[in-house]
Amino acid sequence: MQGIIRAVCISEAKGTEKHPVPSAHLTAQHGLDGDAHAGPWHRQVSLLSYEKVEEFNRRGAQVTDGAFGENLLVSGIDFRTLPLGTIFATPHTKLRLTQIGKECHSHCAIFRRVGACIMPHEGVFAEVLTGGDIAPGEVMTVTLPNG
Repeated sequence: MQGIIRAVCISEAKGTEKHPVPSAHLTAQHGLDGDAHAGPWHRQVSLLSYEKVEEFNRRGAQVTDGAFGENLLVSGIDFRTLPLGTIFATPHTKLRLTQIGKECHSHCAIFRRVGACIMPHEGVFAEVLTGGDIAPGEVMTVTLPNG
């Protein structure tokens, strides 16, 4: 299974919408350089399916890339269906799925603006196993645990 990275997004402060960048660097056991959520914990990088955002937008939300707080917006992968331990690889990086969904912290910026957020139900989190550069347009491959 594989997908295409549609956007790479960062935010300089927690609790704010992220914004797209042309490319970024992932640091092993840390996350995206310049992102407020990076650090030595299990939620170093957040991922969201592009199709889930499009579905949300069809209901009239019109959110932009990064609005849900996702670092990587990827088309072709339904992250919610994958088990913990799944490996996501790009040409220069490798991530491991560590958490599915999360509790929304005191209603994030997108919830306050639109009245709903899909990240708690559709988003996943990963730790960086192999660092390197990452950019929109790159292929992301999925390897299931024990697969």
